[in-house]
Amino acid sequence: MRQYIIRRLIISIITLLGVTMMMYTLIRSMPVDFVTIQTAGNLNVTEAQREAMRQAYGLADSIPVGYVRWLGSVLQGDLGTSFMFGRPVSEVLIQYMPITATVAGIALFFQLLFGIPLGILAARKRNTRIDYAITAFVFIGISLPSFFFAAMLKRTFGFHGLNLLPTSGMLNPRIIYDGFTFAKFLDYTRHLIMPITVFVITSCGIWVRFTRANMIEALNADYMRTARAKGVPERVAVYKHGFRNTSITLITLLGASLPSLFIGAFITESIFAIEGLGNIGLRAAHQADIPYLMGFNLLLAFCTVLGFFIADIMYAVADPRIRLS
Repeated sequence: MRQYIIRRLIISIITLLGVTMMMYTLIRSMPVDFVTIQTAGNLNVTEAQREAMRQAYGLADSIPVGYVRWLGSVLQGDLGTSFMFGRPVSEVLIQYMPITATVAGIALFFQLLFGIPLGILAARKRNTRIDYAITAFVFIGISLPSFFFAAMLKRTFGFHGLNLLPTSGMLNPRIIYDGFTFAKFLDYTRHLIMPITVFVITSCGIWVRFTRANMIEALNADYMRTARAKGVPERVAVYKHGFRNTSITLITLLGASLPSLFIGAFITESIFAIEGLGNIGLRAAHQADIPYLMGFNLLLAFCTVLGFFIADIMYAVADPRIRLS
């Protein structure tokens, strides 16, 4: 077990280095930089002044030199200073991470709540109207672009339609709450209904498809026929024996789901004006804010590596036959 963990840590470190190296190269290879964007249209700024600003922001170095300097700062616990905010990147990430993590966590909970039971039901009712209806729902959800679905929801339930739900932000700016009250909780809920719906509908189908495919294979396995022959109730046979053997694939999917939700926040948070990491990340991309983009992508890479590492540990919990060595 110890050797396995050490080996995984070494692989994770190499992976993080590779990801950050590629991301830094891509970001620095953008046709414009932060200085060019900020001084565009200002005729009073000379080229010499622009070069001086690039020196101040650390943009005058070559890509390899810049990456080595950035990596050295990261190893000392410094992610750099955001060009847009003029504050340490770590402070910006800590400030806005709870918002994105809350939205992503709630969305993931509802994806599991609806996706796994629907996948099991579709497998048990294979080639019936129920299975066809669930499959149609899955393909519609997967095919819907998140920006289009979000715009459709805003048009239908927002100010231009039924006017039932707010279309932006997380709280009503006209109301000042004294602490965390039930009214404030309801306000949060109303503002998050549409963003979370976009997350769930567009991503739930993945869980349904994987669950259905693996459950169909499990339901036709010999051990399931043996369990039924011994008089084991169908519900126990399906959920205790069948589903447990399909959980390995779902654990792998779960390990990759969290960074996917963070990436999806780029579009959804921007459309609904939610001040989370994704919305700020999109603005940072427009402004070529290299320190924030590198810090955010480092966070995503770390979440990905951590997710798969936890998934590897959970394999042994789901299936005692698996040994981590």
